[in-house]
Amino acid sequence: MKKLFIIAGLSTLAFACGNNAEQKEAATETKEATQPAPAPAANADADKGVTLIANSDCLTCHKVNEKSIGPSYVDVSKKYEDNDANVAMLAAKVIKGGQGVWGEVPMTPHPQLSEDDAKVMVKYILSLKNQ
Repeated sequence: MKKLFIIAGLSTLAFACGNNAEQKEAATETKEATQPAPAPAANADADKGVTLIANSDCLTCHKVNEKSIGPSYVDVSKKYEDNDANVAMLAAKVIKGGQGVWGEVPMTPHPQLSEDDAKVMVKYILSLKNQ
């Protein structure tokens, strides 16, 4: 009888521990799902913008729909009209860095980006205005 209680106790413990691991895995998946990558794009240029952003460090400081260290992409799209002058100005900020428009935290420069790639990224971000 004593062996039966020991086996039942160990089985319960093993089941409880296994269930907890599944809950932790589900919680991790849920957390990852709440921090989305940029939304899928509607055209080839936007697809390239999404890919460039995903392969850079942009998502460290920016999120699509919520403020993080820097402004959300949606907030940026609402602040700036999508025109050639703003695309060029924002692309230059991405490459050279900047400070003061969105607060005191400076944006890290990205000199490794070409001007064309930075413009593609900015055009994608500005396309998010109606999200």
